[in-house]
Amino acid sequence: MIRRTLLAALFLSLAVSMLGQSAPSKPTVVDETGLKKVVPEAYFFRGLSATTQLRNSAAIHYPDDFYVIAGLVDTSGYSSDIKAKYTGLFITEKKLRFDGGAVLGPGEYGMGYTADGKFHILNVAGDEVLVADTHVDDNLKRPQPLKIVIDGDNAKLYLGKKYVSFTTAQ
Repeated sequence: MIRRTLLAALFLSLAVSMLGQSAPSKPTVVDETGLKKVVPEAYFFRGLSATTQLRNSAAIHYPDDFYVIAGLVDTSGYSSDIKAKYTGLFITEKKLRFDGGAVLGPGEYGMGYTADGKFHILNVAGDEVLVADTHVDDNLKRPQPLKIVIDGDNAKLYLGKKYVSFTTAQ
C-alpha cells in the first residue's frame, strides 16, 4: 500500500512538473534563452546563406506551441536591388493577417521595408508575396533595430520606429 501511494505521488509530481513546462496560455514574447533555441544561426534566401543577428531577433510563442520568428540578417553579400527590400527573416508556423487584410500562410520568408512606408514579405526566391503598410510610433522612447510587442490580440513587429501589426488568421 505504501509503495502504491509513493508511486502515485511520483506520477502526480511528474504530471504537475510537465504542466509547468507546457505552452503559454496566451501569446508571449520569447526571452533571450528561448530565442537561442528557435532562431536559426544562418538563413538561406535568394541563393545565399546569411548570418542571422540573434541580438536583433524576436519571436512569439503561441498557446498551441507554434511560433512566429523575425530577425535581421547580414545582407552584405546581396545585390543592391535585393537589399532594397530584404533585411531579415520571417518564419511563421501560423496563418497571419496583417493590417489591411493581407493574409500570410505558414512558411519561411524574407522581410523588409521600403522608404515608401511598405513592409514586404518575400518568398525564398525573392518574389513578393505580401505588402502591408507600416506605421510610425513617434512616442517610442528607445527604438531598437527589431523587436516584437504583444498588444491585445495583435502583435507589432518593430523595425526601429516603424512597425507592422498582425494577428492570427482563421
